[in-house]
Amino acid sequence: MSKKTYTAVAVGLGLVVLSACGSSSSGADGADAKTVTLVSHDSWAVSKNVLKDFERKSGYKVKVLEDGDAGQAVNKAILSKGNPQGDVFFGVDNTLLSRALDNGIFSSYKVKGLDEVRSQYQLDAGKNRVTPVDAGSICVNYDKKYFAAHKLTPPSSFADLAKPAYKNLLVTENAATSSPGLGFLLGSAASYGDDAWQGYWKKLVANGVKVVDGWDQAYNQEFSGSAGGKKAGGTRPLVVSYASSPPAEAIYADPQPKTSPVGVADGTCFQQVEFAGLLDGAKNDKGGQALLDFLVSKEFQEDMPLNMFVDPVTKNATAPADYTKYAAKVDDPETMDPRKIADHRDDWVKSWTSLVRK
Repeated sequence: MSKKTYTAVAVGLGLVVLSACGSSSSGADGADAKTVTLVSHDSWAVSKNVLKDFERKSGYKVKVLEDGDAGQAVNKAILSKGNPQGDVFFGVDNTLLSRALDNGIFSSYKVKGLDEVRSQYQLDAGKNRVTPVDAGSICVNYDKKYFAAHKLTPPSSFADLAKPAYKNLLVTENAATSSPGLGFLLGSAASYGDDAWQGYWKKLVANGVKVVDGWDQAYNQEFSGSAGGKKAGGTRPLVVSYASSPPAEAIYADPQPKTSPVGVADGTCFQQVEFAGLLDGAKNDKGGQALLDFLVSKEFQEDMPLNMFVDPVTKNATAPADYTKYAAKVDDPETMDPRKIADHRDDWVKSWTSLVRK
């Protein structure tokens, strides 16, 4: 998911967030043949012991290249098609999937354990150019303390956000550069339809919606309900984020609260699925395949929720109790067929930009 590093997650959690520069040097011979390079957006994280277990069992050392927000990372992968920076790409989601597939940046590989991946997430079924790794919902989050202090009922739907009671309270990300920002735009388009979503955004603009470049700025600086936002003096009690933001704010707080200080407006959600794939032209195909197998393994899937704050996609994985205790349950998020996203995304983003940048 776009950059999603929660300030509330303190140092010393035993997570590995690796970064490096330059292209993978994995080759057919020599020590570098035992290095597998993962290209990802900035949110990649895994517990040290889990990564070490993979490296011990597979014999491959994992090197990670973090490449900014999801949209930026996908664009770079397209530009380096045929001569990729690494072997595996992680972090392309359903809002950008068609762009990656249409540009042919992935080679087909059917992972071991694919039968455990829930069918609703297999958006490239049969071709296996990408493998689902995690799922979640992009939703408006709210600062519970603010709404209690102002005796104001939090919004629960897209329509609520345009009401005068919530004027100048919402901050969202740029749909042209940020995957949660794009997801929120697509959610509104799915809710209001092809012909009416622009009218809805005109109302949001008139109601004082603030647009910033990316998730980190929106959540950790502008949002009054996050640990980072409080330190930064954030003044907006509504932010476009994720249904999994509440556990991030609660689990690592000291002392840990009974309930999260952040709530979710579950009528504003859009389904997000993130994928990984073997990059076309990868120098270490076998290492890349082993890494993809690892990403859908029970060990990694159960480790993932408390590191990247996303949901497992496999049937045999169970999210940790601390995560499920605080995570919002979204029963009916908005969805959109990837082909429709492909057909309309660029035009919608252009129209959206003209609306919010006036």
